[in-house]
Amino acid sequence: MSDTVSSNHAAPSHDTAPSIDFDKFKPTRSFIAARKRKDMAMRLLIILAFFIALIPLVSLLWTTISAGVARLNLNFLTYNMSGVVGGNPTPSGGYGGILHAIIGTLLITLGAMVISIPIGLMCAVYLVEYSNNGKLAKAIALLVDVMSGIPSIVAGLFAFSLFALLGGPGTVNGFVGSVALSLLMIPTVVKTSEEMLKIVPSDLREASYALGVTKQRTITKIVLRTALPGIVSGVILAIARVIGETAPLLIASGFIPSTNLNLFSGRMTTLPVYVYNEYSQGLATCSATALQSNPPCLPGIRMERAWAAALVLILIVLVLNLVGRLVAKVFAVKTQD
Repeated sequence: MSDTVSSNHAAPSHDTAPSIDFDKFKPTRSFIAARKRKDMAMRLLIILAFFIALIPLVSLLWTTISAGVARLNLNFLTYNMSGVVGGNPTPSGGYGGILHAIIGTLLITLGAMVISIPIGLMCAVYLVEYSNNGKLAKAIALLVDVMSGIPSIVAGLFAFSLFALLGGPGTVNGFVGSVALSLLMIPTVVKTSEEMLKIVPSDLREASYALGVTKQRTITKIVLRTALPGIVSGVILAIARVIGETAPLLIASGFIPSTNLNLFSGRMTTLPVYVYNEYSQGLATCSATALQSNPPCLPGIRMERAWAAALVLILIVLVLNLVGRLVAKVFAVKTQD
């Protein structure tokens, strides 16, 4: 009898299992309506913020295009400022051009890329792959953060002073400008490359090591290859950061109206310096006879040249972005579904 009672207590019946009323956890209509209102309000707020952010961008592009497209022609792109006097036309039929400034911008920026990209990339690889967050790594990270806040004029003064010691007082050429711009590019390249290397999964490294691949080959063939799209985007960001700099190049590279193809000798003009020089001179002086001649003297030609050069600079940045995206797409790691 006692065994029967104990067995009944040991094995409770499933009929006595508690039942849960899930209807109590259902949200009420008022709660659902409130959530929908909040969701709609946040959507409208985000859309409004998006259009507000577009206002200065669209305004800038519209102003630059409307003011610069009138002077943007083949003559403007294929001639420099040699022989240009005030607002008078040149023998070629134009009013001066920016060929020397385009070449100077490309050469000086290319020189800055050659200096800053290897240094920045190797610094990022050391910080992520080799440093183990040691004291040296912390010191490098601190110096990179400090460099990212250096005013551009200070970089120009440093490069000018450095080459004044190496090449003598008054040493001004395109390479000095490249060194000045590289000081501004390196922090951006380091930070963006470091973040891209950090998001590469550790499983890829461990799988490579398990197959007997050396660390150096793992970094070059797997880690850098995986992070390449992000690294390219960071490099493009760094180029866009420095290609519009004026102050350091006024000191380091100077201004010249003719075309200079030698990065290491002589002054070299860039588009930002060209825009500044044209805008700062104001209106050109034209006589009454020159105003009536054919082609006429144009008092506002300097402003037109400045806006047209600014438009070309924007187009160059756009082309660099497109090229960077194409490179990142071509060299990106291919995945199979």
